[in-house]
Amino acid sequence: MKYNELFKKLRKAGCLLLRHGCRHDIWQNPANGRCSAVPRHGTEEVPKGTLKSIYQRLGL
Repeated sequence: MKYNELFKKLRKAGCLLLRHGCRHDIWQNPANGRCSAVPRHGTEEVPKGTLKSIYQRLGL
């Protein structure tokens, strides 16, 4: 999965983009208030461990 696809999935899951950092975006799951920093690397593939960590932090 590419980062652009991940952003679409997060939006579809109801997560909100709180702010843009230098190289990371901060996303929040409003259902439980949890936040996670998500790297912004455009068309690169998301490593499986990073993807799992993002989902765990957001409670998805």
